Amino acid sequence: MSTILAPVSIGELADKITILEIKSERIADPQKLQNVRTELDGLLPLWTPLAEAQPEMATLKIALREANALMWDVQDALRAKEAAQVFDDAFVTLARAVAKHNGDRVAVKNQINRLAGSRFVEEKQYR
Repeated sequence: MSTILAPVSIGELADKITILEIKSERIADPQKLQNVRTELDGLLPLWTPLAEAQPEMATLKIALREANALMWDVQDALRAKEAAQVFDDAFVTLARAVAKHNGDRVAVKNQINRLAGSRFVEEKQYR
């Protein structure tokens, strides 16, 4: 089996696409880049009719992409500090930023879900 089809929320589709777009810009390895582009090419045809039907989707997708790019940068900075075993105030600030930015990301995904009338909606619960 080369691929499977799995139902996901519209927000999850947009999330996956924006992450793949970021990867396509930031990954240098040619084989990895080809894999990213293959997956992106498979998902974009699912997104296009949704975005064409709801012009506001483009704005929300941009916001989601910005949130994911920010998360990527924060995660990279955290990994660098972890590798260097530096657990200073900046590390704590970055670690706290993960939760905040992920919350922002989920909020945009659910805005997309509501706008698109998605049957699936991401839910979170924290203690």
